[in-house]
Amino acid sequence: MSDRSRQASGIDGLDLLVLGLFATVVALAAWTVLRSGPDTAAGGLLFAGLTGFIALGFLVFRSARRSPSSTDTGEEPFLSALEEPAAIVAVDGRIRFSNPAWRSLMGQAHRLPRTSASAPGLFEALTEARRGGIGRASLHVGGLERPTIISTAGAQRFLVRLLQAAAPMPDPETDVRSRRSRPQASAGPTPDTLDAFAAAAPFGAALLGGGDPFRAPVIEANPTLSAITATQDLGGAFGDLFDAASLVEARQRLESGRSHLEAVEMRLSGDLARIVHLYLSPSGDRWVAFLVDVSEQKQIELQLSQSQKMQAIGQLAGGVAHDFNNLLMAIFMQLDELAQRHPVGDPSYEGLNQIRQTSTRAAELVRKLLAFSRKQTVQRESLDLGELISEFEVLLRRVLPEDIALVTEYGRNLPIVRADRGQLETAVMNLVVNARDAIRSHGGSTVRIRAARVSAAEAQALGYPDPQGEQAMIEVSDDGAGIPADVLDKIFDPFFTTKPVGEGTGLGLATVYGIVKQSDGWISVDSRPAQGAAFRIFLPVHVPAMAAPAPPRPARPAARDLSGAGRILFVEDEDAVRSVAAKLLRARGYEVIEAASGEEALDLAEAHAGEIDLMISDVVMPGMQGPELLRAARDYLAGAPVMFISGYAEAEFSNLLEGEANVSFLAKPIDIKTLAERVKQELQRAV
Repeated sequence: MSDRSRQASGIDGLDLLVLGLFATVVALAAWTVLRSGPDTAAGGLLFAGLTGFIALGFLVFRSARRSPSSTDTGEEPFLSALEEPAAIVAVDGRIRFSNPAWRSLMGQAHRLPRTSASAPGLFEALTEARRGGIGRASLHVGGLERPTIISTAGAQRFLVRLLQAAAPMPDPETDVRSRRSRPQASAGPTPDTLDAFAAAAPFGAALLGGGDPFRAPVIEANPTLSAITATQDLGGAFGDLFDAASLVEARQRLESGRSHLEAVEMRLSGDLARIVHLYLSPSGDRWVAFLVDVSEQKQIELQLSQSQKMQAIGQLAGGVAHDFNNLLMAIFMQLDELAQRHPVGDPSYEGLNQIRQTSTRAAELVRKLLAFSRKQTVQRESLDLGELISEFEVLLRRVLPEDIALVTEYGRNLPIVRADRGQLETAVMNLVVNARDAIRSHGGSTVRIRAARVSAAEAQALGYPDPQGEQAMIEVSDDGAGIPADVLDKIFDPFFTTKPVGEGTGLGLATVYGIVKQSDGWISVDSRPAQGAAFRIFLPVHVPAMAAPAPPRPARPAARDLSGAGRILFVEDEDAVRSVAAKLLRARGYEVIEAASGEEALDLAEAHAGEIDLMISDVVMPGMQGPELLRAARDYLAGAPVMFISGYAEAEFSNLLEGEANVSFLAKPIDIKTLAERVKQELQRAV
């Protein structure tokens, strides 16, 4: 048989050798059968079976060699025509045929690498190709990383192609830091579209062109990104979606190589209030960008930060106000003593009167600080919202000039609220005055007050983050220029004001904030440039219990004669307050025993057990506090009334007096007339 005929039939030298061996075995078997005689049935069967088995074995051998190992007649010229290295491999990685470019690069290796770092990726790619897909991997050859593509080339055959080298293999000892600091381009071809996951993701995703990602065009974006940016036409540069200030930080992150590892906080150019986290990832020669909208999260963080800041400032303001109240009380009492020596007509009377007026203004300032810090004494009562605004409207009109109109709107079915009338009126008054000053400075003509009952959903839409049930709302708005965005988050800070020096204390809105919070309410502000500002106070609706009305308590008559008799234990750690108060009470006929601390007062109460008619004590003192002193000295007081005086609110310590009777409270600062009146009333009631 000629070489051409053997090649056409697929028979080679190895096939002829195996065929010759099989023929020898058959001949030996036939000779054995013939020697045994042709009539032997067992010998005939053995011969036939052996012949069939040998024929079947030859066919299996030939099929096994031809099917996986032989290439079709068209594959050899196809592989040889490829410029890139290519080979036909079996499912176990054995190389059946390769082109000259492969052999030049890989040598005479008979199979794909099994022990190198590339092996796992190669066999995963082979598995993917067996499933009918296209496997992708990398093969390290000659210090270069060669992207590798594996695809099906027939039954149990696979085409392996090595693409152009992506990058030189770095030295593992010297390039660890650079690999961590720069983005690594993903292996494989450059994508033309977003994958299915990114296209349907609940966060924004976009495929960008190459080069600078912020100057690159947006090739494709998913619907979520369009919704976040509120932009339907995304054909321009990707950086146009962001605020210029945000782009500066993003470019710095990109240059440092951290943009794909850490989120970059960005503000959108179309809506500066919307904040997103940007992630950038290289993909071939392009970029894939992801946007996560964190506006709501940032708003919650801002509210928490603002709440903590206001709480800290409130604690500081409350402490300052308490200490200042002690000083003011000493000043008022010294003025009372001086007024007795310098009556009307005395040359010094006018100066003393000026000091009293200035001290009264200081006391008012302290009350505002206490209101802001929510440490002001509150006397809550049930108030009809409509009646409150209607009765207060007359006074509000007096603080507005004639060229500013006051418009009031009353909703239907206005609710009842539990609040301190004086505090609530102060809050509304401060908001109206604030609106008046805004109109005077920036134009406008109308201040509007609206009272309404709103549902929880309506309250939330109007700025109350977490309302519980129905709310009573008082809205004070104006048609002025509005509040600038850069100061909107500072307007409730104490001593913050945009007014000229000398025209405001900066405590107006801070006081409103404190009053509303102390009333278990919420205040929100809505302001847009050139559209005015609207402040909304939300208070919980009060549903009064159906109970029999309590008998009215008789009001205490004001004592005309401020002199009296009785033994008073006066406990005050501030020497200036204690000494002058004791001196003025003695001048009115009382016997006063002074104590500078709770421990000293307890010893004096024990020494004068049953002889004390009234105990006057500060609440907050070093060491033993006022309520603690009361419990310890109650047995020595024999039922005598106790009056606490403090610069803090009564609610701050009322829980410490549960179960105690015959106890009253007087807020600092007080003058001697007020103190003497209360002392005489308490002693008369105890008789």
